[in-house]
Amino acid sequence: MGQIIGYQRVSTLDQNTERQLDGVECDKVFTDKASGKDANRPALAQAMDYAREGDTVVVHSMDRLARNVDDLRRVVRELAAKGVTVKFHKEGLTFTGEDSPMNNMLLTMLGAVAEFERSMILERQREGIAIAKAKGKYKGRKAALSSEQADELKAMRKAGKSVTAIADHFGISRQTVYNYS
Repeated sequence: MGQIIGYQRVSTLDQNTERQLDGVECDKVFTDKASGKDANRPALAQAMDYAREGDTVVVHSMDRLARNVDDLRRVVRELAAKGVTVKFHKEGLTFTGEDSPMNNMLLTMLGAVAEFERSMILERQREGIAIAKAKGKYKGRKAALSSEQADELKAMRKAGKSVTAIADHFGISRQTVYNYS
């Protein structure tokens, strides 16, 4: 009998994973605090690498594993190809790689619902921002640098200082240096 491997995901650092896998006994748990917009998440990669034939990966719900059908099917397929069972606690579904057409349809349909849900969230967010901008209540993100710092950055660039050195000096990304110069 293999190990029970838990995978949890929340979208932000301040969110809590307590409700996920509550009451599920796991030998090891991997947790990501990142958006589910794509499958490029460190703990997910570690969990997939860690899982061996005979293991079971348990996830609270499909939308915690992936927010689009392609990623969901790919992750489940890759794990099943290794002989790993994938269980979705909330949906009560288990995938082994030898699944029935009904199971595969459910995986695709429920994955599509998660993808649709994410699209609707983004659409509502864009609409809300547009309304707030029209009312003058949305100012956007706070500038990374003050106007004095921006002037200093431009002078440093003009003097030939490297983008990396400038980024380190101000504690900003290289892209932000490019945006200001």
